Amino acid sequence: MSKSIVDLVESVQDRQEELISLVKKLIEFKTPAPPARNTSVAQQFIADFLKKRDFLIDMWDVYPNDPNVVGVRKGRQSDSYKSLIINGHIDVAEVQENEQWESDPFIPIVKNHSIIGRGAADMKGGLAGALFAIQLLHEEGIELPGDLIFQSVIGEEVGEAGTLECCNRGYKADFAVVVDTSDLHIQGQGGVITGWVTVKSTQTYHDATRRQMIHAGGNLFAASAIEKMTKIIQGLQELERHWAVTKSYPGVSPGTNTINPAVIEGGRHAAFIADECRLWITVHYYPNESHEEIIKEIEEHILHVANGDPWLRKHPPTFEWGGKSMIVDRGEIFPSLEVDPNHSAVKLLAASHESASQKQAVVGVSPTVTDGGWLGEAGIPTAIYGPGKLHHAHSVNERLSIEELVTFTKSILSFIYEWSHTVKD
Repeated sequence: MSKSIVDLVESVQDRQEELISLVKKLIEFKTPAPPARNTSVAQQFIADFLKKRDFLIDMWDVYPNDPNVVGVRKGRQSDSYKSLIINGHIDVAEVQENEQWESDPFIPIVKNHSIIGRGAADMKGGLAGALFAIQLLHEEGIELPGDLIFQSVIGEEVGEAGTLECCNRGYKADFAVVVDTSDLHIQGQGGVITGWVTVKSTQTYHDATRRQMIHAGGNLFAASAIEKMTKIIQGLQELERHWAVTKSYPGVSPGTNTINPAVIEGGRHAAFIADECRLWITVHYYPNESHEEIIKEIEEHILHVANGDPWLRKHPPTFEWGGKSMIVDRGEIFPSLEVDPNHSAVKLLAASHESASQKQAVVGVSPTVTDGGWLGEAGIPTAIYGPGKLHHAHSVNERLSIEELVTFTKSILSFIYEWSHTVKD
């Protein structure tokens, strides 16, 4: 690094009060999802912040009152030097009235060397650190040779994939960093997909006919959809155990690939035999798998299970997968993301982290999911790297260590500068 950028990185420590103030400002914008549809004021703040630092702004509604913001600062030699996307989500986890916070979750406080407030760890700290790095570069008059694209997106907390909308709008780069909660580890992730499995009868029956459908001589070929769904659940459990035995991925705990029967809905009321039952499942899979592969495995297995039951053979289960919103259509997809530790950007990010923290970088796999998978699926090499510990995210009295925030800001500042000065292959 040049002497000027080294000095600039070191200045983060001296200016940490400004950095803390920026985190607190972002937390003060009430952007919980659910209920969502509340991010426009916060996003306008970010758009104005970037515009003042010479970014061209693209801002559009993904949902009413929930816009994405993309700022682009063209490099002075874009054709010759590497481009970078910095990505983060502006929405935060929901807050319920009966939660025991030390203070209003949207009036942040500093206590015990941490910032406390909803979104501190997930992930307004990451957004603020990256924005502050951009501010410092601008103040110093440093013009990057490569393009820098900053994406502040909506909907991540409820599967609404503002990042996917950015990809669909054509934004690409040579590398992307999702500055979401990772405890400053450089991470990929497994994937998540939700699905609905439905068992349905073509006929309805009075509950008084139950004897005829379950006892000898009843001569009524019928069944309760709720009871038949138990066979489907058992089949899913068998497949889950099979996956745990036969599949693995480096750095991921065995059995992380789970099939969770999360919600069950069925029946009309007590005077009916249940003619329909719907099961909502959440499936976690490994970074080297796709949701298309997972869907195929589950459907094939469950249809084999159904074929072993006389009634289900005639009334096979149906499947609905994914969705664009946990709020609107009760479904979501988070694609998996593999990180190549030998990629030049990953190596550079690791070096930036080690310089800022004086600790060895950890390259691994996140136990949760982020929007990073959408960037990877769009063909952009991507890594998750941000401040905050996962056990603080979504928690009452959510907090972020100031030391970790400062380290992240130093690291991302250094990485932005160095990657932008990397010549294209």
